[in-house]
Amino acid sequence: MFRSCIPQSPLGRLVGFLLLASWLLGAAVPCLWDYDTLQQERSRFPTALELITGQFPRHSESYYRWRIEDREARMAAGERTPEIFDDIAVAHSKLGDDKRAIALMAEKEALHPGLYETIANLGTFHIHAGELEKGADYIVKAIQINPDAHFGREIYQELIVRYVLAQRAERGASALPLDASPTFQGNHKARGFWKFILDDRKVSKGGQEEELVRALRGVMGMLRFGNHDSPVLLEALSDLLLADSANDAKRLATRALLKASYETPDEQARHIYRSKAASLLQTGMQTPSPSINKTLPLEELEKTFQAELVHAKGWWAKLEAQEQFWIKEGADVDGRFADVYFSDRTHTIDDGRGRYGAITNYGKWAAGVLVALGVVLAGTLVMRK
Repeated sequence: MFRSCIPQSPLGRLVGFLLLASWLLGAAVPCLWDYDTLQQERSRFPTALELITGQFPRHSESYYRWRIEDREARMAAGERTPEIFDDIAVAHSKLGDDKRAIALMAEKEALHPGLYETIANLGTFHIHAGELEKGADYIVKAIQINPDAHFGREIYQELIVRYVLAQRAERGASALPLDASPTFQGNHKARGFWKFILDDRKVSKGGQEEELVRALRGVMGMLRFGNHDSPVLLEALSDLLLADSANDAKRLATRALLKASYETPDEQARHIYRSKAASLLQTGMQTPSPSINKTLPLEELEKTFQAELVHAKGWWAKLEAQEQFWIKEGADVDGRFADVYFSDRTHTIDDGRGRYGAITNYGKWAAGVLVALGVVLAGTLVMRK
């Protein structure tokens, strides 16, 4: 029935069959804006779920207590390098003592003045201590010294601090969520932290894709190396995951909002985060499966997310126990951790579905497309005969 529509030259036949194949594949595969599977989203943002759930290599409190003892012993033996000060200060910060961390940076500055790492650490320590303006000032100084450090992460650290300050000035000192408007309203206008970035940095339309990549890398770096349970960072991640209307990740963004709701003690803030998550699924055309024409309920997605959190908690408990064992046996904990968690063999987190589960599943779909196109090409060659 399509024969009369296909051009009769060999090249025309190929183009015609490819167009036909594209139409058939479009009819068979649900549009990504209709049905963004979690696996497809993870293929574009391969570490986002791990950062949201906390299932990624990081140190336990036991380790940071061990590090303080280890580095202080080395310092007492005369090793007073900048790195020793940084190691001890960061450990104190991770254990919640940012005042001690700041004091150590003052000692370091007296011995080793003007180092970028000192300024950058002071910025982070003051931010963690709740001194946002002071922390932002140090971050600006650190950026001036080394704007490309940590792939430019400090740029977005300073931006997110100023975003928090701006929202607090407008809505109150403890305003969460930072953007209380519905997450998705049937359009893709910039909102939340993404809008703040575009306005502040005056990003042109042609530069938005690259800016989004940098912003995502910055926020995900803060989650990885700072506080992965921070509602502010989780909300910012959700804003950025929704920024690209053609390639957004609604299910990951919903999980980020749910996790933010779990991490805030304020009941009203929890309710708003959950409402934002629900509106994202309801108006974002998310369905349970391609064959079911109904909205995916928040409760259904949350049930899956809860299971992912339980799995992540179990994974983390094993890591904590591993570090405690190394400490008990007197091992080089830094070396053992690097061997196990940062080797080529284990660099990617095993989520229980295989090392490259998300990419492999998406790859199978892509492979199916290639096979179909191969069949079309073969048919074209046959027709030439």
